[in-house]
Amino acid sequence: MPDAAAIVRPRSARPSRRPRGRQLSVMLLTAPALAWFAAFMVGPLVALFYFSLLDWPSLLAPSRFIGLGNFARMIDDPLIHQAAFNSALQVGIVVPTMLVISFMLGYYLSLMPPGHKVMRAALFTPVLLSASAQAMVFVGVFSPMGLVNATLRWLGLGMFVTPWLSSGGTAMACIIAVGIWSAVSLSTLMFATRIANISPEVMEASELDGCGHWSKMWRIAAPISWEFAGVVGMLQFLWVLFGSATLVLLLTRGGPGNSTATLAFLVYDVSFNRDQVGYGQAVAVVLFIVGVAGMIGIRTLFRART
Repeated sequence: MPDAAAIVRPRSARPSRRPRGRQLSVMLLTAPALAWFAAFMVGPLVALFYFSLLDWPSLLAPSRFIGLGNFARMIDDPLIHQAAFNSALQVGIVVPTMLVISFMLGYYLSLMPPGHKVMRAALFTPVLLSASAQAMVFVGVFSPMGLVNATLRWLGLGMFVTPWLSSGGTAMACIIAVGIWSAVSLSTLMFATRIANISPEVMEASELDGCGHWSKMWRIAAPISWEFAGVVGMLQFLWVLFGSATLVLLLTRGGPGNSTATLAFLVYDVSFNRDQVGYGQAVAVVLFIVGVAGMIGIRTLFRART
C-alpha cells in the first residue's frame, strides 16, 4: 500500500514559483542601474588598466603596447618618489588630525551650547565654496602681503615673514593646513549628529558615576562612535588622496620645484602637461591600488574594537 504522504502532499510543501518570479522582477528593475554601473564604472576602470600598459605620448599621438614598462619606470623615477612621500605625508597628517579635531568639536556641538546654530552654519561654509573659491581665499591668506604675514608683522614677529606658497619648506605645510580646514567642517557635523544620537540614559549614568565632559567625551562617546569614526576616516582618506590634485593645481601647481606634487596631481600633470598619457595612467593605477589598500586598512583598524 503506498504511503499516504506520497499520495497527498501538503500545500505548504509544494514548490512555489513566486520567489523566482519576484527575483526576476527585481533583476529587471535593477538592470538599468547595473548597465549604468558597467558602462560608467567598470568600463573606465578597465580602460585605465589598459592605457597604463601603453606608450602613449599624447591623446592625438599613436600608441604602442609596452606591457609593464611604465610601472618599471616608476621604480627609479625620483618624481614619483617625491609625490608618493608628499601623498603619504598629507594623508598621515590630515586624516588623524581631522578625526581628533572633528570629534571634539562634534561633541561640543552635540551639547547645543549658546550659538551652536551659528557654529554649524560657519562650519558648513567650506562645503558651499568651490575649490577655485577656496584657492583664491588661501592665496590671499598665504601671499607675501597676505593675512598670515600681516598678522606676524602686527605681533612683532617680522623675522618669521615668508612667501609661504613659494617656499619649498612651507608650501606643503600650507597645502596640509588647507586640507585640514576643509576636512574638519563636514566631519564635525557628522560627528555631532552621531554623538547626539547616543542614548541619554548612557550619558546620565556616566554623570551619576562622576564623569565630567572630558571623561564622557573620551570614555563614553569615543568608544560608541569608534566604528562611525572609521567611516568618516575612509571618506576623508579618499578625499585627501584623490582630491589633493585640485588643491595643489590651484595653489602651487606642484611647485616650487616638485615639493608639493602628489600622486593625484601627477596623474594630471604627467598626462597633459608632460605629454605622457600612458605613464600618467600607470600613476593612476598605483593611486587606485593605494586607495583600495588604505580603505581596507582603515576599515580593519576601526573594526578592531567592535
